Amino acid sequence: MKTLAGDHGFGGGEAGAVTTCARTMLWPAGILLLFLAILVPAGAAAATTYPIAATPIPSASPSAAPNYIGAPAASHAISAPAIPANPWMAPGSWSNGHNDTYMSDTYAIAGPVGINPLVTSSWLGQGGANGIGFVGIAGFDPAGNIVAPVVRGAVGSLFCTVTLTLLDPVTMDVLAEYDLPGYMRTSLLDRLPGAYFYLDKDGNVVIGTTDRTLQFISHQQAAGGWQFTKVAETDLSGYIPSSDKIEALQPDFHGHIFVTTKGGLVLTVDATTRRYLGIDTSLALLGERIDNGTAAGQDGGIYTVSTKALYRFDADRLGRPAVTWRAEYGAGDRLKPGQVDLGSGTTPTLMGTKYVAITDNADPYMNVRVYRCAKQVGGKRQVAKVPVFGAYQASNENSLACTDRSIVVENNYGYVSPFQDTVDGHTTTPGLARIDLSRNGTWRKVWTNSELSIPSVVTKLSLANGLVYTYSKPALADGTDAWYFTAVDFRTGKVVWKQLAGTGVLYDNDYAATYIGPDGTFYVGVNGGVVAMKDQLLK
Repeated sequence: MKTLAGDHGFGGGEAGAVTTCARTMLWPAGILLLFLAILVPAGAAAATTYPIAATPIPSASPSAAPNYIGAPAASHAISAPAIPANPWMAPGSWSNGHNDTYMSDTYAIAGPVGINPLVTSSWLGQGGANGIGFVGIAGFDPAGNIVAPVVRGAVGSLFCTVTLTLLDPVTMDVLAEYDLPGYMRTSLLDRLPGAYFYLDKDGNVVIGTTDRTLQFISHQQAAGGWQFTKVAETDLSGYIPSSDKIEALQPDFHGHIFVTTKGGLVLTVDATTRRYLGIDTSLALLGERIDNGTAAGQDGGIYTVSTKALYRFDADRLGRPAVTWRAEYGAGDRLKPGQVDLGSGTTPTLMGTKYVAITDNADPYMNVRVYRCAKQVGGKRQVAKVPVFGAYQASNENSLACTDRSIVVENNYGYVSPFQDTVDGHTTTPGLARIDLSRNGTWRKVWTNSELSIPSVVTKLSLANGLVYTYSKPALADGTDAWYFTAVDFRTGKVVWKQLAGTGVLYDNDYAATYIGPDGTFYVGVNGGVVAMKDQLLK
């Protein structure tokens, strides 16, 4: 049976993806009318019988776009220290959209190498064959099931709903659903609260809502199938004004949940008692906003980036959040196509115990910036500023994939919405690069791929086979909008293979992430739901 929590709906995204609803005002009138005719808002459903069998996401009209390009990859493992387990998060690389407590976007396991690929999908929209059922951020529970908020809403409507959804990782059938509070957008580039949820040590989903609460939601398998149940709820509406929204959640290693808001507030909640502990208003007083997630190091530090500076926070002896250090970066003076706000578009990524990395928003060149993450340092806090991609043609709205010595960064310049810049065969400015810390202590670009266009996805890296997993869209003269699962060689930056996921707007990931599931399947969240690819043994 479906378990309800208040009203319907909710919100999620990227690196907090921009909402499908929020982008609808940018859609061409003809497409808008078509979708209005076939899509209705997701409301309170009648009794639903689970599982709900997966229906494939429809592609646009057939085209001459090749199905598979390249050849299966040879594996070349990457040596890197293991990411420490955060005692307050689910173990492994599947507790949140950026994998782990470091937000590393790396996996110790291998994804597919491109052998006879099998592609499947699950359409999660409502109201017609082309309905939007957007999956931005996902996690995987201990059974390997996909846990994800699914965003739905009538095109042209200001209101979005989101249903926390449990999916079978193989069949992609819907196993259970849970409705969360609805969301009324406030701007075209607004992100939905709750995008940066995580699975805690007990397997509960910990997620922020538009009511300015934290919900702790468990799911269990019983005789009647899987079911979500709200375990607890922490009301923060007395500390977060109604004009503000929860952005991200992250527990430190000492049991304090750090809660950030879009308006620049930082709060803490006790992970055991789930009681409010304290608030820091310094960012808000400086007029700084927070548009990304947070990372946690084993020494207690929490890292967040505002529209002007990178911060380290620590909890004081009473568990209240306190600024440990602040480092300004090149926040820029223009909102570049491919970004949702000024400043860095990246969730901070820890590189082992020494460094934390972001991208800036500078011109003429965007830079990857690396900082010492210790509470106190002798000398400069910033240790690297490496320009990437072309002059006045670079922006990044997705987190870096990092080991302790290497960084993979993408270019999202030119992506505005699913119906601009990536339609009628067009695509965005290409760019994917690798930066390394050399043994002599210098930072250098190892390679730059200036041909691969990655409009807006969160790229991941497998340490087991040395493949960078991303989601690309080529420019095609026949006007086809073809979206490809893509593997890049970490050593050389060359594309090893590309496998067609599907064609048309429902296969646009719209700032959603890629994932390698516990069984090695390659997943991408898209406007239509989830699409998956895995290897098959040759017959």
